[in-house]
Amino acid sequence: MSRNILDEAHIHPAVRERVSGYHRDLVAEVQAAVAANKVVVVGMGLNPFPRKARKILDGLGTPYTYLSYGNYLSQWRPRTALKMWAGWPTFPMIFVKGTLIGGATDLQKLVDDGEFARMVA
Repeated sequence: MSRNILDEAHIHPAVRERVSGYHRDLVAEVQAAVAANKVVVVGMGLNPFPRKARKILDGLGTPYTYLSYGNYLSQWRPRTALKMWAGWPTFPMIFVKGTLIGGATDLQKLVDDGEFARMVA
């Protein structure tokens, strides 16, 4: 799979640093958590889907790390940086062994198919 990302040659040199540094610290925090933990859920407050994902994982007894960034009324810019980095448009973002598996609905499908149990084994 390839993902369309604006080529650096088409970003004016005057704004390249701003583009590359956009909430870099937050992205690095999530990257570090994904590298250090088997299962990571990145979510936000007031959104029911991160809660659904955590409920699924809790029901399975699967340990996970949860990172929450703001809610619908706050921190939308930092969350935009995460969306740009991951290429995933919604929350939660769920990672298993460093791989983005999608959101709560995608997690449930993997659980139902037995694939999730194989992934975390």
